[in-house]
Amino acid sequence: MARLRGRGYASVNYPTGMNLGGDPSQALIHATTTGTFVISLSSVDLGQGIKTIAAQCAAETLGLPIENVLVDTADTDTGPHCMGTFASRGTHRVGNAVIMAAAEARAVMLEVAAEELEVDAADLETDGTGFIRLKGAEEKGIHITDLALAAHFKHGRTISGRGIYLKEPSAPVPETGEMDPDSCQAHACTAAVVEVDDETGVVEVLELYNAYEVGRALNPAMATQQVEGGAWMGVSHALFETTEPYYPWRDHGPRDFAGYLMPGPADIPVQHSLFLERPSANGPYGAKGIGEMTANAPIPAIANAIFDACGVRLDSMPFTPERVLRGLDALRGESG
Repeated sequence: MARLRGRGYASVNYPTGMNLGGDPSQALIHATTTGTFVISLSSVDLGQGIKTIAAQCAAETLGLPIENVLVDTADTDTGPHCMGTFASRGTHRVGNAVIMAAAEARAVMLEVAAEELEVDAADLETDGTGFIRLKGAEEKGIHITDLALAAHFKHGRTISGRGIYLKEPSAPVPETGEMDPDSCQAHACTAAVVEVDDETGVVEVLELYNAYEVGRALNPAMATQQVEGGAWMGVSHALFETTEPYYPWRDHGPRDFAGYLMPGPADIPVQHSLFLERPSANGPYGAKGIGEMTANAPIPAIANAIFDACGVRLDSMPFTPERVLRGLDALRGESG
């Protein structure tokens, strides 16, 4: 009896957004009296970090520190329209809408600054620290807090902006079925290293190597967390999770979460993750969607690694010890 080691890989591509009537999302932004820019969204942050990404896109467009941006996801009664958090669309749709809204607000901000400084708005620039300055004359400028106060109490101006991202709907060509159902496609490849105990059938994932092409990683740390968290989900689907282990028979299924197997900290493999950046022409600062694809590639990579290790080809999840042992018995029967 032995522990057999194997390697396998799998690659996937995944669409960003859908073709649901243009799949739009809206964003509104306005400055408070102290120079904080509040972004109003109906887009739900499920833990994927959309609030952080929205704040980054706004800060970059406004030319202000991210500390000057507050994101309010509100709800669908009080916020602007959003189709929903699905289809790996959040960063792409919301990011584009926020950039549009922030660009409109920035234009108003520079107009008010021009009035305060008695210069032409085209001659002003932001320095990223909170100041709007005259190009070539750094001593002539105004801080965003003072500018917001002046806008409200002196000029009677609302520094605000509106944004929406809408993809043109694409109907299928009747003769060919051709259509354009998404906005862009991200790509990924995962290589898995596993160890299979041919006596117990237990599979252990030792390492995962993740390579992702996501347009541009707007927040590399969060993107890495998403990739590696999704890979954990992939390992869980591949080796543990099932509600119907003997489908169509209902016997021996878990009755509650105490009996529903998922990997714990000791089951998490070592992960190595990197990003290939090929900016998308229609993404916010080049970004594509990444959310749902992160759990996809690890599953077939693990299946291929099991096959490499012991010759058992599994095509039903989860890859339980029972299925591994039955596969090994079948192989021994064939060889015998």
